[in-house]
Amino acid sequence: MVNEEPNQQERDGTPSQTSALGENPSLLAHPSVSIHASVSAHPSSSVHPSSLALPSGLAHPSSLGPEDLSVIKVSKRRWAVVLVFSCYSMCNAFQWIQYGSINNIFMNFYGVSAFAIDWLSMCYMLTYIPLLLPVAWLLEKFGLRTIALTGSALNCLGAWVKLGSLKPHLFPVTVLGQVICSVAQVFILGMPSRIASVWFGANEVSTACSVAVFGNQLGIAIGFLVPPVLVPNIKDQDKLAYHISIMFYIIAGVATLLFILVIIVFKEKPKHAPSRAQSLSYALASPDASYLSSIVRLFKNLNFVLLVITYGLNAGAFYALSTLLNRMVILHYPGEEVNAGRIGLTIVIAGMLGAMISGVWLDRTKTYKETTLVVYIMTLVGMVVYTLTLNLGHLWVVFITAGAMGFFMTGYLPLGFEFAVELTYPESEGMSSGLLNMSAQVFGIIFTISQGQIIDNYGTRPGNIFLCAFLTLGAVLTAFIRADLRRQKANKEAPENKPPEEDESKTSKAPTGVLEEHL
Repeated sequence: MVNEEPNQQERDGTPSQTSALGENPSLLAHPSVSIHASVSAHPSSSVHPSSLALPSGLAHPSSLGPEDLSVIKVSKRRWAVVLVFSCYSMCNAFQWIQYGSINNIFMNFYGVSAFAIDWLSMCYMLTYIPLLLPVAWLLEKFGLRTIALTGSALNCLGAWVKLGSLKPHLFPVTVLGQVICSVAQVFILGMPSRIASVWFGANEVSTACSVAVFGNQLGIAIGFLVPPVLVPNIKDQDKLAYHISIMFYIIAGVATLLFILVIIVFKEKPKHAPSRAQSLSYALASPDASYLSSIVRLFKNLNFVLLVITYGLNAGAFYALSTLLNRMVILHYPGEEVNAGRIGLTIVIAGMLGAMISGVWLDRTKTYKETTLVVYIMTLVGMVVYTLTLNLGHLWVVFITAGAMGFFMTGYLPLGFEFAVELTYPESEGMSSGLLNMSAQVFGIIFTISQGQIIDNYGTRPGNIFLCAFLTLGAVLTAFIRADLRRQKANKEAPENKPPEEDESKTSKAPTGVLEEHL
């Protein structure tokens, strides 16, 4: 719905595109804005959706864009879509950490080094870097449904391949299965903000993004909790192979079920644009704008570049901690594999709570910069406290300090996605999210290798201090990010209250007026 004005808007609830864009010169000045030559300059004319250029890589509105850009309403299917995505993201995240959470057990079973098991986690980070741009291009070219099907199919395939690695000499097979799952991850990590923008109204996008990220975090949490329970630390290789097979069969069955659900539930787009900003994002783009030019514009955006660096430092620290947690806890508390997994579970569960609270908070307050900075500083404080208490000899203290750190560290992840979309609107959400994730993977590899070597040679405290130093740098750089909330500016031109469900009797009109003032 839109606020009414004492003019034509009062009669039909349709804000003119002239006023919307005239009051927002930043959108008109954007390189991707163009006006189709067929638009009439006559005052009574209106811009038909088909006469507006669509974003680069998107086809005509009848294919990938909403069917009617002039109508704003949300679809009832939106929650089913985000929940199915969240579930197969959870399954993929479980497979990422299932080896690291029982690092010592897989070392003994396959007869390999701790570093080799660490690479089963780091391969997720490594494959993401070269595949980000091709997958982001595929997302723009073929849309959400194709990417969702590909990601869930690869996730399912990788899970079944691992079932062929139940002998100690078949470590290369489990590596192959993990690499396939890591490729699936590239089709998953950049999706949350894109799904939120395409399917959800202006007052729901941050919450929806948090729900989408929630699944990934839940998968990591289950990956910390379940493997130590299903796979005990026993010496008999045959019994150990049996327990590992149970875990692999369960995850393969779940992955298969989720792939079927994606086929049934996941749709490309809602019938109508869910928000005014999303409607404008289809309209305000030139067919001549290239994929490369979009990347260039993103890297010319200093605020976004700073966010890419700070997000990578935070998420990279989380990846390193998750990968090395088992080794750190076992070093101070021998034989506590199960509790090591529970500490990881505590970190992630607390982070999921933090992510949901931050998502709701952002939808209500729109204080992206302030919230991001506070959460980053508290992440640093939590990391320092965790570092100082890890070796005190009391596991209950580690549970508390790790949970406090996780509340902010993993709670920061959806904040970064949504802040990036605000800073880069109307550029592709898939591209901005992808660049954030690529930064996280790069720093994740660097931090995991470096901290692992520091722990092996100097102990856990110097390794954690190493992460604290980089989190300090991230907090300082976050303070320099300017809150240029472009998507909010677009929505404020015609504020939306609760968007109506997809009901033909309740519709809200997107701007369809003529842009004669700017021709």
